[in-house]
Amino acid sequence: MTPKPDLSTWQKLAERELKGPPDDLVWQTPEGIAVKPLYTSADLDGIDQLDSLPGLKPFLRGPRATMYAGRPWTIRQYAGFSTAEESNAFYRKALAAGQKGLSVAFDLATHRGYDSDHPRVEGDVGKAGVAIDSVEDMKILFHGIPLENMSVSMTINGAVIPILANFIVAGEEQGVSRDRLSGTIQNDILKEFMVRNTYIYPPEPSMRIIADIIEYTTREMPKFNSISISGYHMQEAGSTLVQELAFTLADGREYVRAALAKGLNVDDFAGRLSFFFAIGMNFFMEAAKLRAARLLWTRIMEEFQPKKASSLMLRTHCQTSGVSLQEQDPYNNIVRTAYEAMAAALGGTQSLHTNSFDEAIALPTEFSARIARNTQLILQHETGVTRVIDPLAGSYYVESLTNELAEKAWSLMEEIEAIGGMTKAVAAGLPKRMIEEAATRRQAAVDKGDEVIVGVNKYRLDEEDRIDSRDIDNAAVRRSQITRLEQTKRQRDPKRADAALAVLGKIAANGKGNILEAAVEAARARATVGEISDALRRAFGDHAAVPEVVSKVYGKAFEREPEFKMMVSRLEDFSSSRGSKPRIMVAKLGQDGHDRGAKIIASAFGDIGFEVIAGPLFQTPNEAAELAIASRVHVVGVSSLAAGHKTLLPQLIDSLKIKGGEHIIVVCGGVVPRQDYQFLIDHGVAAVFGPGTNVLEAARAVLDLIEGRRRNQ
Repeated sequence: MTPKPDLSTWQKLAERELKGPPDDLVWQTPEGIAVKPLYTSADLDGIDQLDSLPGLKPFLRGPRATMYAGRPWTIRQYAGFSTAEESNAFYRKALAAGQKGLSVAFDLATHRGYDSDHPRVEGDVGKAGVAIDSVEDMKILFHGIPLENMSVSMTINGAVIPILANFIVAGEEQGVSRDRLSGTIQNDILKEFMVRNTYIYPPEPSMRIIADIIEYTTREMPKFNSISISGYHMQEAGSTLVQELAFTLADGREYVRAALAKGLNVDDFAGRLSFFFAIGMNFFMEAAKLRAARLLWTRIMEEFQPKKASSLMLRTHCQTSGVSLQEQDPYNNIVRTAYEAMAAALGGTQSLHTNSFDEAIALPTEFSARIARNTQLILQHETGVTRVIDPLAGSYYVESLTNELAEKAWSLMEEIEAIGGMTKAVAAGLPKRMIEEAATRRQAAVDKGDEVIVGVNKYRLDEEDRIDSRDIDNAAVRRSQITRLEQTKRQRDPKRADAALAVLGKIAANGKGNILEAAVEAARARATVGEISDALRRAFGDHAAVPEVVSKVYGKAFEREPEFKMMVSRLEDFSSSRGSKPRIMVAKLGQDGHDRGAKIIASAFGDIGFEVIAGPLFQTPNEAAELAIASRVHVVGVSSLAAGHKTLLPQLIDSLKIKGGEHIIVVCGGVVPRQDYQFLIDHGVAAVFGPGTNVLEAARAVLDLIEGRRRNQ
């Protein structure tokens, strides 16, 4: 028998080396986990699942018995940009170079259920994804790609009905019946209400849509995953790993209940549920998170008493972190992505997307996408990680982390159950508020230097690397889409399209029948994405979130810092001399719902002493200008992520001038390529704050602009 380790002797050695107690080395993670400098067998006492095996309940060590030793994970790169033609060419090159599955990114107009000719999406068409208006676009997207042999993942939630309907019809017209189509549709609307915000309809009818899709795919599409329950966007929005685990699995539990309420048998659909997690830079904890997720999902699914063991099994796709990528010293991002990919593999993912190093700046180029794809190929073929199943099993540290993550996530899920489940928690705003607080807390840690990011707040280069980035001509893409849209409408049978849309609207309104089934008929009749979405809008209405901003999180982290105190004092002097605080409106323009940056700025600026007006999501430049003037703000700060800045910022400045608000300063922050800075400044933007900007520095610069403008008036 192996003797217990002599911890007292180690303690003395450690104290001698450190000249202090080793407890000083304990790291408190954002999840509230105390990571010790040393783990021993004693840390595994009381953990029951240590002797489990892969492919067997509770699936801690993987859902398949042989895992990567039998077959490596699927390399599935998420991509899509501008037109269906350009995206199709990109996909075909990637498949020829070793990619094994497709993962489609749609533009924001499509996500929000608008056709490309809609006036609200002028700056969004072809940006951050591919524009899809009808079956004709979908057919071009997959031209020359045999859908009977290709697994296709589609990240779509708000407009999930028209997109899935169009995919089914495109398959039919390629000669592939729906029962032979394989892949995954994200179809995860609760996450949208929490973080990503590409919702369309209110929560209750949105849940009905999900249940109808699960029902239809269970009956008609046995090879297709009806939902991908996503934690990825939660971590990207700033959640801790415990929050990501708990909220994602609680969403999954809610979707199972919705399917059961439709009268489905749990064993008929449980095996087609899939998950999607982010993989960030906390290497061992990310690997432990995937292991904990499988353990917890088995526990959840046992509540529904399935007969099949496969119904207890969690299968997941993973994507390396986007928010970990930095504009500064961007080649560092290649290293970050490689470590994150390794963590995903050691955690046992079933498929993986690796981000390109330039995605903190713009859409990836073919050059950067090749490096990202080859990162996975090297990992599979050169490192040996696929030779052994779950190589981290038995690690004192990893097994302890796995158990602690599982316990903390389960405790949070129990809190959600106590208030009636995830739909009610989302309606009450609880997960959203918790995630925003965590995001603001982390930003404060980065700004203070407590959390080191190489090349950003430490080890910075004097000169920045300039890299070529992809630029999409938004106006040209929109013209092309509108031309094909008009042609599709001219060539279709208008009576057939109108009749199909009327049936869809009736089924949505009266609650009888299957919405997806009716939408497939509408897509066959060449009803467009916008028309199908509008038929549902008339039945369900639009969801409009009320913007809320957390407070006293950033300020609490900085309250003793001299720099923070100096800024607070400056703002107090401004307020006392002018009779009011400096006012800033934080705006999101277009259909981009990613609001992490906007919420952090609003929260931090409020704590520093600005009066902050949080603009609603999805504003047009004209609407933003009207609100800014009515609110009598000094500054409009536009948060940009989806590359619409070259269209939307000039429109905002023109609208301000026309409406008498030319005195209002406009600044921009977010993912903006440096090559675009001068364009924005030439069009009237006073300052551009790129990714990784210290919030206190940004606040100082904004106050300087306000005071400078007042001196010159």
